[in-house]
Amino acid sequence: METNEYIETMNPDEMTLMERVQAPTPKFFRILRTVGLSLVAVSGTILAAPVALPAGIVTAAGYIALGAGVLSAVSQTTVQTSPNSSGKQAKRKNKTTDETP
Repeated sequence: METNEYIETMNPDEMTLMERVQAPTPKFFRILRTVGLSLVAVSGTILAAPVALPAGIVTAAGYIALGAGVLSAVSQTTVQTSPNSSGKQAKRKNKTTDETP
């Protein structure tokens, strides 16, 4: 996926929803998004099963689908603000560059 330099250097607080979705996502949130999408697929299969399942299982599958959908949506809109995925590393880098004359 191509990334736009404008999106990478823009303040995350000022981004539109479309810019956030198209911006790079940190690795941890890409994994969470994949897990969420997998849970949605499994719960959708349970909800659409042609056999009669206990009401508790069907209800639980509905709640899992809802939670996994929210997890995937939030994970997709999380934006990587620096090339480093760790905030501590980015702070150290900035601190080092600020101290040099």
